[in-house]
Amino acid sequence: MEKIYEVVKIKQIVKEVELLQAEQIGSPEDVADVAKVYIGDEDREVFLVICLNTKNKVIAVHRCHVGSINASIVHPREIFKSAILNNASSIVVAHNHPSGDPEPSREDIEVTRRLVEAGKLMGIQVLDHLIIGGALNRFISLKEKGYL
Repeated sequence: MEKIYEVVKIKQIVKEVELLQAEQIGSPEDVADVAKVYIGDEDREVFLVICLNTKNKVIAVHRCHVGSINASIVHPREIFKSAILNNASSIVVAHNHPSGDPEPSREDIEVTRRLVEAGKLMGIQVLDHLIIGGALNRFISLKEKGYL
């Protein structure tokens, strides 16, 4: 007889990282520095949520979704789950383009707009969405491009 296992609870696992406790986000470059540590050299698209307190200090970083080589499907509920669990005042999201080209796709722009609207409903501001261009140290801020 085979055993059947059922997932009955999903919980957040917290690892404290000394480096992040000092990080304060003041510019897209600051976000890119944090994001590159976690997703800069990934070979698939990875969507990252950086949770911030009221002083824009990083309180949590969450790898929300790992996609394929050219797509990462995310939903606002997964994005804001970590923000809510960490009592974040605001968030910055980032994902990578393994191709190295950080130009936003139509889907990237639509996801950003949905996240901003969802954040308004919950009182958690989305400050920016960065696209990291792989290991080439290039990035694009959708806020700077006028999509936020």
